Amino acid sequence: MELSDANLQTLTEYLKKTLDPDPSIRRPAEKFLESVEGSQNYPLLLLTLLEKSQDNVIKVCASVTFKNYIKRNWRIIEDEPNKICETDRIAIKGNIIHLMLSSPEQIQKQLSDAISIIGREDFPQKWPDLLTEMVNRFQSGDFHVINGVLRTAHSLFKRYRHEFKSNELWTEIKLVLDAFAQPLTNLFKATIELCSTHANDASALKVLFSSLIQIAKLFYSLNFQDLPEFFEDHMETWMTNFHSLLTLDNKLLQTDDEEEAGLLELLKSQICDNAALYAQKYDEEFQPYLPRFVTAIWNLLVTTGQEVKYDLLVSNAIQFLASVCERPHYKHLFEDQNTLTSICEKVIVPNMEFRAADEEAFEDNSEEYIRRDLEGSDIDTRRRAACDLVRGLCKFFEGPVTGIFSGYVNSMLQEYAKNPSVNWKHKDAAIYLVTSLASKAQTQKHGITQANEFVNLTEFFVNHIQPDLKSANVNEFPVLKADGIKYIMIFRNQVPKEQLLVSIPLLINHLQAESIVVHTYAAHALERLFTMRGTNNATLITAAEMAPFVEVLLTNLFKALTFPGSSENEYIMKAVMRSFSLLQEAIIPYIPSLIAQLTQKLLAVSKNPSKPHFNHYMFESICLSIRITCKANPAAVGSFEEALFMVFTEILQNDVQEFIPYVFQVMSLLLEMHKNDIPSSYMALFPHLLQPVLWERTGNIPPLVRLLQAYLEKGASTIASAAADKIPGLLGVFQKLIASKANDHQGFYLLNSIIEHMPPESVDQYRKQIFILLFQRLQNSKTTKFIKSFLVFINLYCVKYGALALQEIFDSIQPKMFGMVLEKIIIPEIQKVSGQVEKKICAVGITKILTECPPMMDTEYTKLWTPLLQALIGLFELPEDDTIPDEEHFIDIEDTPGYQTAFSQLAFAGKKEHDPVGQMVNNPKIHLAQSLHKLSTACPGRVGNS
Repeated sequence: MELSDANLQTLTEYLKKTLDPDPSIRRPAEKFLESVEGSQNYPLLLLTLLEKSQDNVIKVCASVTFKNYIKRNWRIIEDEPNKICETDRIAIKGNIIHLMLSSPEQIQKQLSDAISIIGREDFPQKWPDLLTEMVNRFQSGDFHVINGVLRTAHSLFKRYRHEFKSNELWTEIKLVLDAFAQPLTNLFKATIELCSTHANDASALKVLFSSLIQIAKLFYSLNFQDLPEFFEDHMETWMTNFHSLLTLDNKLLQTDDEEEAGLLELLKSQICDNAALYAQKYDEEFQPYLPRFVTAIWNLLVTTGQEVKYDLLVSNAIQFLASVCERPHYKHLFEDQNTLTSICEKVIVPNMEFRAADEEAFEDNSEEYIRRDLEGSDIDTRRRAACDLVRGLCKFFEGPVTGIFSGYVNSMLQEYAKNPSVNWKHKDAAIYLVTSLASKAQTQKHGITQANEFVNLTEFFVNHIQPDLKSANVNEFPVLKADGIKYIMIFRNQVPKEQLLVSIPLLINHLQAESIVVHTYAAHALERLFTMRGTNNATLITAAEMAPFVEVLLTNLFKALTFPGSSENEYIMKAVMRSFSLLQEAIIPYIPSLIAQLTQKLLAVSKNPSKPHFNHYMFESICLSIRITCKANPAAVGSFEEALFMVFTEILQNDVQEFIPYVFQVMSLLLEMHKNDIPSSYMALFPHLLQPVLWERTGNIPPLVRLLQAYLEKGASTIASAAADKIPGLLGVFQKLIASKANDHQGFYLLNSIIEHMPPESVDQYRKQIFILLFQRLQNSKTTKFIKSFLVFINLYCVKYGALALQEIFDSIQPKMFGMVLEKIIIPEIQKVSGQVEKKICAVGITKILTECPPMMDTEYTKLWTPLLQALIGLFELPEDDTIPDEEHFIDIEDTPGYQTAFSQLAFAGKKEHDPVGQMVNNPKIHLAQSLHKLSTACPGRVGNS
């Protein structure tokens, strides 16, 4: 694409169309942009548009499109074509900093993100002048520019907070510190001075405080991995200024908004984080500053209001206290009973209260409420922070703290009992306090794993939780109902099984509650209870114990999916999946109705898939329905195909990318259920599965390979007779996969199925070419993974066609090649093969080479007979060699950059492990002994002496 006005005009038109709500206009425009994004100059056209277009909407759209383009294409993947040509890369890096700094803030943010994606790949080696260019802009004095630089630096450096330590990382951080630490410190001091100078100028202060927030964030990132020498030397400058900013209060920076945190709150929150980082990691060096920070943060907590805008600040301040009170060094600061009482009374209890804002979220923004409360993403909520502080204090003062809080809990429960409809929030706080006191250690999978022995959990459950859940009206006091259900969920390992069994019908009943939070929690609690394990690793709650509730459970779960706001509720769908899995054949009578409802749901969500977890559990539930029914009645597979194929066809025709990998997995499961024939409906689809466009998407590869394997297993002879013209297409897929380091194993899966199932004469003409392709790949790039797969393949070939055929095909490619493969690959590498079936295939294959290959007995190959036998015995007796050379790093499918539907394996569509030599050989060691005996009888005196 040339950098011409005509192309700019075309691009503008298509970008406009991508914003159209009508899919018939939007989709073709998106497809067009996808088709041209590989062209040279495409990214430069986007940058030109966002710089020169007169239309602000187009500018923003171009910046977002550019960022997503960079996200998808910048990373260079080994073995794959470079998606952005080198001249475009150089031009982008040459212009983007200037462009970003001269753009309005909305566009600046997008370009800043793009720079950090490029920097993640290219900095420092391929973009050495990035830092210098950024630091030089600090001199400009223009805070719009400076804030742009700081924002970009933050998005570049924030990964230091979660990267694993490595020499490469430390070298990069050192380089950044050498170039950036001093200018950042100078900027910090200069900005603080400017804040004093402009103390009465509200608009100037806003810009300056935005800078200080970014500077404080950068301080956190640069200090996270280790305490840099520079910051240790300049600790006085940073900590004194941080402390004075914590105590600063400027009326001009206060906001009227009760919801949104202002700049002052955001800055103080980040400073609390920075102080907590130093208190936790560098306590020795930070000790001189700690007492004044504790005092300042304590005062902050006692004087800050209950408004939502202070939530982040208060929770970070409490987290600071929590991190300090856990350290043995600082234990003395909290030992006094009055201090503990004061913390409990003034910090913990007030921040555990259920506020009007929480009630509003519970009713009107339930998804966010659930995400925060259930999934632990409420890191920045007051309740979570207060809970962490309770846990921190309990580390050294469990007895006294439990004593103080028991008094609070009792008085709160008494208040509630006086007038439940008015005082229900007191009970809510009491339950929360008991939960935070009792839970010492918790995991998502098991709930509470360690509890406080001072708290009687079962007694509290029977007296205060069960009565709420037993009340006839499931819609009364929804917050308390949700609290009760959450209590069961959290303490499921501490409450005795008989109490859990009493709770199950109560939870099933609460699936009918109108409140989204309540029926979601009920579904989640049931799902968690169904996964619990008892003795012998069997489920704690059995299908027999659930028998009386099967119908009402299934009815209520599917009914809950019809409530407004829950039509794609992932917790309910996960509970559906788990119920199917637990109940097994008990669900068979209900399957016709269940599969109809699931299919209807699938059709509805395929129009616009937006909830990946919901979709995943829905497909898992479909797979379970198929497995459970067909296990009892294999002929039922036809009725499932009837129910599902119409929807599947629609998904494939509309190219619903998120669902296609799932559809292939379900189809594989269905096809594998057939006895030994392949229905014509599948054969009609076969040519479409070989289309190159399907194989371009990484997420399609594993399920498509498995589907083709199912075709080969069930219908190899049909393919050979009715679709022989498609065999080159099948081998073309193998050729594409074998060329990629990430997918070569998938290529071998396909090849092995072709060799195992296809009639020999149908692949005769292609055999030599297959081996030549494999040798070319071996020469170009020999990896451990490839070698392992290659060894399994040649041994499978040997089992299928005989050892002589293997020797002949090698030697037909190049004389004496068979010997080279034995000497250079099989003998030294066989130990690397892993997996029971794979080892068995190799053992049987090598046994055949040793005992059924005449050239091994009387040619120059004979010298390899004994080393080969030793290698085989090693395969039986020695541990597997799992060493991988240092330079081999595979790109996992999940690591592929950009937005591509990654492959999600359906657990309940799992493929049974297949043993291609199972019919022929049961025990490979006995097989070897028998074959050697047979050989020595045929060639007396030869075997023992070689």
